[in-house]
Amino acid sequence: MKVVLFSSQNYEKPFFSQALDEHPNIDLHYVTESLNEQTVALCQGFDAICVFVNDTLNEAVLSKLAEFGIQVVALRCAGFNNVDIKMANKLGIKVVRVPAYSPEAVAEHCIALMLTLSRKTHKAYNRVREDNFDLNGLLGFNLHNKTVGVIGAGKIGQALISILNGFGANVLVYDPNVGEGSYTLASLDMLLKQSDIVTLHCPLTDSTHHMIDDNAFAKMKKGVMLINTSRGALIDSAACIRALKSRTLGYLGLDVYEQESELFFKNRSEEIIQDDIFSRLISFPNVLVTGHQGFFTQEALEQIAAITLFNLNEVAQGNTQLTNQVL
Repeated sequence: MKVVLFSSQNYEKPFFSQALDEHPNIDLHYVTESLNEQTVALCQGFDAICVFVNDTLNEAVLSKLAEFGIQVVALRCAGFNNVDIKMANKLGIKVVRVPAYSPEAVAEHCIALMLTLSRKTHKAYNRVREDNFDLNGLLGFNLHNKTVGVIGAGKIGQALISILNGFGANVLVYDPNVGEGSYTLASLDMLLKQSDIVTLHCPLTDSTHHMIDDNAFAKMKKGVMLINTSRGALIDSAACIRALKSRTLGYLGLDVYEQESELFFKNRSEEIIQDDIFSRLISFPNVLVTGHQGFFTQEALEQIAAITLFNLNEVAQGNTQLTNQVL
């Protein structure tokens, strides 16, 4: 099976190269370009494609893939909001994904954002490098006994809850699909009103798009911390700026951003950022942004490569029941 891997990064090639030893029937080709309507022509001559979170697989792209005879789209991620699944099914293109790859990686990064914001370690690091040991302006707060609202309790949410329980936090969970556990189930309104920290771990769907908007911020405690390591469009960025300016939002930690496909995974240090909303967000002293690196651990990359190639191999062998197919 001849496969083209879009949005390739140097850091992932060693993991795929190692995993390919077990799949000699897969011929993998790397391209750095993202998949979209302008680059879909690169798929000609291949049997399958492999894509990441910011590749675009809308009706136009999928129609071209069908025209080129592409059998399968292999997502090397868990989310599939960037794929028109109904159109893929209509065209007979199979879509497979990596449903779980070290959920602890994302959960631990979420905790890192919380602790960095609460204890201001990023600011302390810069001060000490300049021989400034003044503690004024670095006052933080404990996670112990704080109420943390977790929106979405899937594998990543559950991993985070275990860590938060270790800190002695009071955990509220909003997720219609889970039962009782080492947390308190709450309605979304109750969670927003009572939480000192709100953290997002749900998929991006029509119902969750901009779920954190002006109305949601109006229900939150003054000075609340908001963390998003899930999908950028869960948050209305313009509303977020208004909440920061009014001091309703006291701390903001983002590993994802709604328009990140135009920014993330590239070195743009010599460019002028054209996204005014993003530039405004990172101008606040109480905002911390990382470039979608929550998944970025050795363990997670090993799993992503192994499961992605396993998915492709199932198709190559002619299996009709695919383990990780998105339907």
